[in-house]
Amino acid sequence: MPRTAAIHRKTNETDIRLKLNLDGRGSAHVATGIRFFDHMLELVARHGAFDLRVDARGDLDVDQHHTVEDVGITLGEAVQKALGSKRGILRAGYFLMPMDETLAAAAIDLGGRPYCVVKATIAANRVGDFQVELVEDFFQGFAQSAKANVHLRALYGRSSHHQVEAIFKAFARALRFAVSRDRRLRQVLPSTKGLL
Repeated sequence: MPRTAAIHRKTNETDIRLKLNLDGRGSAHVATGIRFFDHMLELVARHGAFDLRVDARGDLDVDQHHTVEDVGITLGEAVQKALGSKRGILRAGYFLMPMDETLAAAAIDLGGRPYCVVKATIAANRVGDFQVELVEDFFQGFAQSAKANVHLRALYGRSSHHQVEAIFKAFARALRFAVSRDRRLRQVLPSTKGLL
């Protein structure tokens, strides 16, 4: 069974159409109106080995916040939907991502309990055209709608660009592992509670 999802999220502030294939080849077509954010989502697809299409229109004349947060929410919904019963998945994943002078860490648990912690001291307010403070809002939105624990940290680094990029890459790699199938436990729910 293909693990895919198509989500349309429309509010008074945003209109987002997102398609996701968890078992893809890392291809992406992303248009949010925020070029650096597009690049981060392209990285998520490539490093996660997901196929991802995002067409987002938001009230960027007001702020980037609604667009970035709502794309996070929509991506989380798509992951949740694409996983279906969650039987046979590894459920949790982690990754350390070096990027030149920067090191970022990510840990994800798709165990049904949303929580997000982002720890990063990033000097710049903007990287390219992207408001850096929205990194946390994106991942908070994702964690809530994917019902996932998401812990992200930039352990150190000089370049704000590298810190943000390393966080997104680490997230993608950790998520890739968490959604992977375990052949030995293909019919087993990865929880002793019997519910995720």
